[in-house]
Amino acid sequence: MALPKKLVQKLACPKCQSELSYPEADNRLECDRCRLAYRIDSNIPVLLLDEAEKMD
Repeated sequence: MALPKKLVQKLACPKCQSELSYPEADNRLECDRCRLAYRIDSNIPVLLLDEAEKMD
């Protein structure tokens, strides 16, 4: 199940406060500025810096 668009629009990167993108196929939120990806568990975004993954 995809995250609601209104929710994604209200979320921001916890590191730099910029907008997050949501590629549904990857089921994660991405910050293009910090190059970090935040996972989504059971339809709940995990926006913890310690849990973020570096993007290539």
